Amino acid sequence: MLTQKEAQECFDYKDGILYWKFRAANRIKVGSPAGSIDPSTGYHKTYVYGKFYKTHRVIFLYHHGYFPEFVDHIDGNKINNKIENLRPTTKSQNAMNQKVRADNKSGTKGVRWHKRDKKWLVQLRVNSKSHSFGYFEDKELAELVAIEATNKLHKEFSAYKGVLNGK
Repeated sequence: MLTQKEAQECFDYKDGILYWKFRAANRIKVGSPAGSIDPSTGYHKTYVYGKFYKTHRVIFLYHHGYFPEFVDHIDGNKINNKIENLRPTTKSQNAMNQKVRADNKSGTKGVRWHKRDKKWLVQLRVNSKSHSFGYFEDKELAELVAIEATNKLHKEFSAYKGVLNGK
């Protein structure tokens, strides 16, 4: 496992990018940006000491000295690895501010069509516990309830932070 000392010996950090301090391979020049985008995940990754690491995790280690369970991109942008955009999270917190899934038919997190009742259901999960906020005939009302509930339950990890409170 990479240490903070090793990360700081290998790289310089500037504005969310790691730069090589030495020639780690023939094709690498001192001062060149480390790593590349992983096409399968969309995250930037860096190969160091025989192992691939997500670059945002290395940057967090570089600054804070430890690898948290998860590192969250506050703005949701997977390649914005500026240290001020990174925060330690749990698995549950990290899932809270993810973008709406491609298979979500309502377009709003926490809102789904309930076939049996033919109404929109608002339901959220926090720490593996399900929270139901009711059934709605009106999709727009269900969306507003979901956004308000998400902001209340997920707090600073809400995918909708700032929505409905004027920010």
